[in-house]
Formats: sequence, C-alpha cells, structure tokens
Amino acid sequence: MPQYVLVTGGSSGIGKAIIERLAAEGFHTLNLDMRAPHSLSDNERHISIDLLDTDALSGVLAQLSQEHEILRIVNNAGMVKPALLESTQIEDVRTVAKLNIEAPILIVQQFLPAMRANNFGRIVNISSRAALGKEKRTAYAASKAGLLGMTRTWALELAGNGITVNAIGPGPIATELFTAVNPPDAPQTHQILKTIPIQRLGDPSEIAHAAYFFLDDRSGFTTGQVLYVCGGMTVGLGNAA
Repeated sequence: MPQYVLVTGGSSGIGKAIIERLAAEGFHTLNLDMRAPHSLSDNERHISIDLLDTDALSGVLAQLSQEHEILRIVNNAGMVKPALLESTQIEDVRTVAKLNIEAPILIVQQFLPAMRANNFGRIVNISSRAALGKEKRTAYAASKAGLLGMTRTWALELAGNGITVNAIGPGPIATELFTAVNPPDAPQTHQILKTIPIQRLGDPSEIAHAAYFFLDDRSGFTTGQVLYVCGGMTVGLGNAA
C-alpha cells in the first residue's frame, strides 16, 4: 500500500528537495503549491492551491483525506514580507501568520483522526533560524517562532498517540529565491557567508535529509525537537554576544 506524505510549497527550493528525497525513498507525495513544479518527481501529485484561501484549502484537505491515508506531513510553505519595525504593516503580519501558522494548523487538524486511528504520525514543521531574531523580519520571525511553539505543544499533546512533531530551522540555503536576491558575487552575499562558520550556503538537499530523518518510522523516540541546519550559525551568533 502506498505511503503518502503531504508537503506544502513543494514546487521549488527546500520543498522540492524534500519531495525528491521522499521519491528516492519510495514515498508518494502530495504537493500543495500555487505553482506547478518544473517537473514532477516520481509518484508526485501536484495540487494547485492558494494556502491563504482558507475555504479552498479546507475543501482540498477534506478531499485528500477521503482519497488517501495521510500519516506524514511537512509544513514547508512560508512567506517573508521583510521590513524594519517602523515600516512593518499589520496587514502583512496577518498575511504571513495566515500562511506560516494558520495553514499548518488546518492541515494537521484534518489528518489527525487518521494518525490517531493508526497510532502513528510524523509531522515536520519547517521553521527558520530567523525565529531566533533577524533584522527586517518582524512578521516572519514572529510566525516562525510561533511555529516552534506549536511544534512543542503538539508534540506533548500527541505523543500518546504515536505521533511525533518536530521542526527544522534552516540557515541560509542556496535556493532559487535566495540566489535571486543574493547573487553569488554581491557584497551582501559575502557578508552572509562571513556569519556562517562552515563558510558556505546550505544545499536544499541537506534540509531534505533532516526532514527525512524526522519522517522515518525509526524516529519514534524523537519529538518536540528543533534541529537547526545552519552551518553553525546558531552557535556562532551565540558566541558573538
């Protein structure tokens, strides 16, 4: 029987790398993303959906729960809206929270009954190193820190049902979006590299590897954890104080 993993924002970047890794491990994936991927991975189904549209999302989730037994979820989709505090718009804060916090709640709620019935579930939330603080990230850092709080709360609530909930905090990752904003030879890119002890950007496949660890059957004794895949940035920033 196919094992399905629902991944949000799986058409590019980290999400796409996660889907590719899952395909290599024999999983079927359901990719919820407004944009279609350039190419479909093995056993990948793309569902075009605006995750900010609550009614549309609820309808798609209800349909998927009828079609498939989904016991693994990766909440990867995210939005940034960078701005200094004085320029941060409350509407932007609400929009970012709707995608980064509300959508994961709705998704997990939909598939909890199946997980409880099977006494098994794996939930992985993609947060960010920015949850620890980053300039021009009031809305984003708040939402990603909130996602960490939800991760720990859900881990406690669901542990008795065989459901694990963990989070990953990526540092700077060489995605298409990152390199478009930070070209390799740009001064700001060199400045970012100076803050990374490993002295390079992360690769999306490295986040995918961490996600697969949390999704694996053998990770049942690991829950409520945050794994920073950041090249040592979280250690370096702590020492900088």
